[in-house]
Amino acid sequence: MNKKDLSQELKEKALKEGFAVVGIASIPGSSRIKLRTKALERWLENNYHSEMKWMESNKRKRIELMLNDAKSVITVGYNYLNENSQNKFLKIAKFGHGEDYHKVIKQKLSNIGNWLEKKLPNCKWKICIDSSPLLEKAWAEESGIGWIGKHSNVINRNHGSWLSLGFIIVNKELTPDEPAKSLCGKCEKCIEECPTKAITEPFVVNSNLCIAYHTIENRNTTFPSHIKQKLNGWVAGCDICQDVCPWNNYAPINKDTEAKTQEWIKDLDANSISWTDEEWTEKLKESTLKRIKPWMWRRNIKAVIKT
Repeated sequence: MNKKDLSQELKEKALKEGFAVVGIASIPGSSRIKLRTKALERWLENNYHSEMKWMESNKRKRIELMLNDAKSVITVGYNYLNENSQNKFLKIAKFGHGEDYHKVIKQKLSNIGNWLEKKLPNCKWKICIDSSPLLEKAWAEESGIGWIGKHSNVINRNHGSWLSLGFIIVNKELTPDEPAKSLCGKCEKCIEECPTKAITEPFVVNSNLCIAYHTIENRNTTFPSHIKQKLNGWVAGCDICQDVCPWNNYAPINKDTEAKTQEWIKDLDANSISWTDEEWTEKLKESTLKRIKPWMWRRNIKAVIKT
């Protein structure tokens, strides 16, 4: 099978696995990868990553360090938007409603990797999700599945930005797609509607001002006052910049079981402060949100109630 046909068949395989979008990029990529890498360096120099020191990994700037003799990267987008994504008093970002997307994406990518290994003898591959030191949004854009919006999330013209990203780096040459072109135009709704002004300029998010950062990553016992005053119900992440994006107005729903809102999220209310550590651990065991520790959930809920 020639490279072009194999690449097309690989994409069909990815869609059958349940991914919404798939694209391919060649390594080392076009000049835009260098531009995105420089942007990352400026972001780090400004300390906009706050306490997320893992963002400083050199591998994030050099994809070739992720796999020996890397030639191509396959990018997939998993649609996490479900029918139950409307939030109540205590709001949870949509990415956290269903099953742990890390496990879901990894299993689907493993299936693709094993399939590819049978098609290409001596094929070596490595799975990367957002926990891996990869310049993921830049490579998603390079693979053509979407462009980086002014809120810094990847936007696909058919699925909006409700996508969790996954990657397979391979040591074989595949047929690359054209990099995506930005379609944000003059729209800056995401910047205008951010309550804490965390999007300091198009494409640049200062984590120190971001509600999502503080509710998920901040390990301090209290919130800065400028964050606490603007929570408006958010206890795990924040969707405001995506909710106002016009490209999300007609995004399709994922009706698969793995994307459905977990029952404990539907039960979340002010009384959840009294849930024990053991109860939280049990509820969170299949959730992406287990990164938020039980004491942090109590902190977040108390902050919203007392705001």
